[in-house]
Amino acid sequence: MNSKPIALITGATSGIGKACAELLATNNFQLILTGRRTERLVELKQNLEKQFAIKVLILTLDVRNREAVELAFSSLPKEWQSIDVLINNAGLAMGLSSIENGNIDHWDTMIDTNLKGLLYVTKNVVPYMIEHKKGHIVNVGSIAGKEVYANGNVYCATKHAVDALNRSMRLDLSKYPIRVSAIHPGAVETEFSVVRFEGDEVRAKTVYEGFENLVATDVAEAVWFMLNRPPHVNINEMTIMPTAQPMAGVINRK
Repeated sequence: MNSKPIALITGATSGIGKACAELLATNNFQLILTGRRTERLVELKQNLEKQFAIKVLILTLDVRNREAVELAFSSLPKEWQSIDVLINNAGLAMGLSSIENGNIDHWDTMIDTNLKGLLYVTKNVVPYMIEHKKGHIVNVGSIAGKEVYANGNVYCATKHAVDALNRSMRLDLSKYPIRVSAIHPGAVETEFSVVRFEGDEVRAKTVYEGFENLVATDVAEAVWFMLNRPPHVNINEMTIMPTAQPMAGVINRK
């Protein structure tokens, strides 16, 4: 494999992860793409390799599974170990209930994915970055990590933790030097709300009615800005919102 930079993107099968994969492919990155849906990974790999003449390694992986993450990265082929960019994108919300009515299974899934999954992947990728004396980690947070909103409780808590982890990583890894950034989007129309409402597409659609929401490419372009700064510049964090959404719980609808 030639000397093209390598980016690893978790949760790459849809939404922000897929948009980041497509944008980095246009900028000549080789890609390691992870996700739980093999058929989507295969389709994305085939499309990107054909369109952009890059190489793509796919790893069917649930980031919540510590043993699977450890196995995947401990057996990573040598030519894929020089990872320049890690985009910790895998994450989700489940349910929208007040705390006393919350579903504990939903809580566990959010905590295991948004926090533990991010930690498992980072823990296994950082040694490669340290070895090669380079790297940039981008943690995909949320406006829910900067503010709270009604019925957001545990999801907001996990994204506040991502915000704290991002700042802690920045302190811990700067000496290597590894850059660390976070992107905190507001309302982005992806499969996010479909997952939150457990497949209820009608309810999910109402989240984005009456205003112009962000789309995944808006966030991917902001991530690319972070990645494309000169080596002495680190964008610690960026919050990106629809013009119609001044804060987490407020949207000006037509």
